[in-house]
Amino acid sequence: MKAVVLDADDHYRVAELDEPVPGPGQVAIRVAYAGIQWGDTMVRDGHFPVPRPFVPGFEASGHIVAVGEGIDASRVGEPVTALTTAGAYAEVALAPAVLTWGIGDMPLRTAAGLGWGAPTAYDLINTAARVRPGESVLIHAAAGSVGTLAAQFARLAGAGRIVGVVGTATRAEYAAQFGYDQLLLRREFPAGLGDEKPDVILDPVGGSTRTAGIEQLAAHGRLVAYGNLATHDPVLASTNDLLMHGKSLLTYNSNLLGQTHPERLADSARRVLSLVADGKVRTDITTEYALEDLAVAVQHLAEGTTHGKSILRVA
Repeated sequence: MKAVVLDADDHYRVAELDEPVPGPGQVAIRVAYAGIQWGDTMVRDGHFPVPRPFVPGFEASGHIVAVGEGIDASRVGEPVTALTTAGAYAEVALAPAVLTWGIGDMPLRTAAGLGWGAPTAYDLINTAARVRPGESVLIHAAAGSVGTLAAQFARLAGAGRIVGVVGTATRAEYAAQFGYDQLLLRREFPAGLGDEKPDVILDPVGGSTRTAGIEQLAAHGRLVAYGNLATHDPVLASTNDLLMHGKSLLTYNSNLLGQTHPERLADSARRVLSLVADGKVRTDITTEYALEDLAVAVQHLAEGTTHGKSILRVA
């Protein structure tokens, strides 16, 4: 089979490899499309240590072609979307059966746009921050795949006001179609909020943005940290100060959740699939790359020149 391999020199190449065989609790998927996500930049840049050569790719849609021990053989042939620990940038990929969901009549291309970002966005709003009707929500990286979905989930949760923060005017123009009440450029945060104090802030940025967010929160507000796009330097917060104002600093790690409690992540993913199938939420695939163009795709993501969701066409 054809697969993209990340070598020790950090270069991607298309290689011929043996097809993997599913082990207990796994399924093998003939991949049609694979989602591109921030974890790809982390692996490429060495933030997630993996053995090299390594077949990357953490999101796939396609058809199940084989199942491992303990998995119902009737699933063979089923159209699915799946979350993987590696290997989605290949013609055949393995995935845990618990993180592989049937998609019914949903197009495989659409399903590829969900990936890790969809259950992450759902959980940020509904599980971590627990947005209540009438509350205000501020979303950093508002034009990305997580941000655009989170805005829609916030509206469904009854949020009274949704503000997005983006890097450029072009990204603001793109994000506007997802129901934000206001969009700020990154350089305008937090001054552009004036006296407004959000009840909830979703922060994948870190650094000074996180520090400013904690300060800007309303009483009893919650800031959910779920990434470090800007810097991995630690952000220090006084628990005494948080306590005095009833503020909470929370974290969310979907990768860890998939390892420790995959059934929780699976439940959120199924809820998202239902909402997408019913037309209540949409994912926007803005760019489709060929297998040999993965290096370009990951570089564009790292540079912040993409918006919405990018996918790789495998089949």
